[in-house]
Amino acid sequence: MRLNEAERLGESVNKVSVGRVYDYLLGGVHNYAVDQQFAEEQLKRLPEMRNFARSNRAFLGRAVRFAVDQGVRQFVDIGSGLPTQGNVHEVAEEAAPGECSVVYIDNEPIAQAHAHILLERTADPERHRALDADFFDGPKLWERVLETGVIDPERPIALLAVALLHFMPPETEPERLLAYYRDQLAPGSFVALSHIHVPPEDAETLAAAEKVIDSYRRQANSVARPRPREDIAAFFEGLELVEPGLVWVPEWRPDGDDPYQNEPARSRGLAGVGRKA
Repeated sequence: MRLNEAERLGESVNKVSVGRVYDYLLGGVHNYAVDQQFAEEQLKRLPEMRNFARSNRAFLGRAVRFAVDQGVRQFVDIGSGLPTQGNVHEVAEEAAPGECSVVYIDNEPIAQAHAHILLERTADPERHRALDADFFDGPKLWERVLETGVIDPERPIALLAVALLHFMPPETEPERLLAYYRDQLAPGSFVALSHIHVPPEDAETLAAAEKVIDSYRRQANSVARPRPREDIAAFFEGLELVEPGLVWVPEWRPDGDDPYQNEPARSRGLAGVGRKA
């Protein structure tokens, strides 16, 4: 039997949450002792985790500002996580005040609950929404996005999948659903994504990452795995990669806001933005 939202929220408080751990790494306040302890244990194994999170968040902001500069005023953020510094609607509002609309999507009940609270307090409810839904919902998810009434499928959309796809193992075929979402976008739309990547020759980091992966599997019921560069590039099939292409996260149109701007490979992630012709 499917738990109602209150039950799901209550159950999540005593378990390690991927979204809350990410929030803790970013310096946010929407996390609990169980998440903090788990994060600190993983940081001992892989100290780069904190800056990987911050590097990804900085990329998200740059991608949003880029899309606004290209005339996009609609954003769909899948796997948005907990509200923290530099939320999509905040960045978009700063770049184009009063013009943008955002739909946040996450499958963690606490992320959705906090998103609703944030939007009620800080955003125009006529233009921004938060959905409790999953990337793998496919057509049902897109139907719900359009039902919000804040997204016009006839106009360009920026689809954001930042630090998301590495939680989806190959057997789940995330590329298939990403292609479905891409096909729903109007010409002139963009897809922005980032993904964990460790070069195969970096045996030490790969060994440390395996220990972190095992911890996530056991305590958070979630697994994040790096993919080879060519597999990450395949997510952009059917899109035109905008300059500078698929690069280390800090190298994507840098503006001095990334903790690894001087050592981009230490970000342990690749990022890119593709345009639909």
